[in-house]
Amino acid sequence: MEKIAVYGSGTIGSCEATLIIGHGIPCTVIGHSEKGLERCRKAVAQNWDDLIANGLAAEENKTATLALLTITNDPVALAGCTYVFEAVAEGAAEKQAVYETIAKYAEPGAVVASCSSSMDAEILAGLSPEPENLLIAHPFQPVHMLPLVEVVRHEKTAQSAIDRTLTLLEALHRQVVVLNRSVPGLLVNRFAQALFRESIYLIEQGITTAADIDRAVKYAVGMRYASIGLLEYYDAVGFQLESTIAGNVYPDLCDTKELQKTTIDGLASGRIGQAAGQGLYDWSRKDQDDFRLRKQSPYFAGVREWTMPTIH
Repeated sequence: MEKIAVYGSGTIGSCEATLIIGHGIPCTVIGHSEKGLERCRKAVAQNWDDLIANGLAAEENKTATLALLTITNDPVALAGCTYVFEAVAEGAAEKQAVYETIAKYAEPGAVVASCSSSMDAEILAGLSPEPENLLIAHPFQPVHMLPLVEVVRHEKTAQSAIDRTLTLLEALHRQVVVLNRSVPGLLVNRFAQALFRESIYLIEQGITTAADIDRAVKYAVGMRYASIGLLEYYDAVGFQLESTIAGNVYPDLCDTKELQKTTIDGLASGRIGQAAGQGLYDWSRKDQDDFRLRKQSPYFAGVREWTMPTIH
């Protein structure tokens, strides 16, 4: 088994650490500040409290897993690490400094898996002193519960780095898709942006409401493609019928390349979504605890597959 570290103590790093120790694997988290380290400790503990509250873990699991976690701002703790998840801010200078630090302190040949969702894998490779060992392994929030990881290679990625990544992610009960090169948004964010653009267009045209779009997604689109997959469905329907539907729908789809008025107006007015209390919805009228539970509950089944350590 790889000796694993997570470089970055923010939300993604905290959830990666929760996932790793939840499988009984020791994990070292490297942060930058005492305040950040303390936030990480609290976040990991809160993740376990949430799992316990939802019947997915017990107090003894929390105690045993937290004993596997080291959180520090000393990069010397990378010594002996063979696999490092990089989860720092999306900036070239910061990532380059982190890659140089990993190369200095971690085990020679350590794989570095960037959690980046917006930087091209080729650009990241150019920042690394050991590009053959670097790739993207982009997870989704909440990282410890949502199983998909988008793995992206670049021109110099060694096949051994890909193979080791797939082996580790399988051990962590992740579902993996592999991209042979970077494209903006990778897979999932490209799908999401296409849906967001069309949804906002339909609202702006006065055709429907945010609530009805979400109802259509929750009770048709989401349910259908969660069970059989998008392209399995396309094949099942058949090219003939789908081409007829496309001929009717494609000409009327939103094809703007610019931000839409709803988003621009929201940014200008401060109505930017849940954090501001107002966006496409009035969040003061929503039950926040119910929303949080609904956001996490589809992933509970995956957590039940973990082999959690217990106190002996």
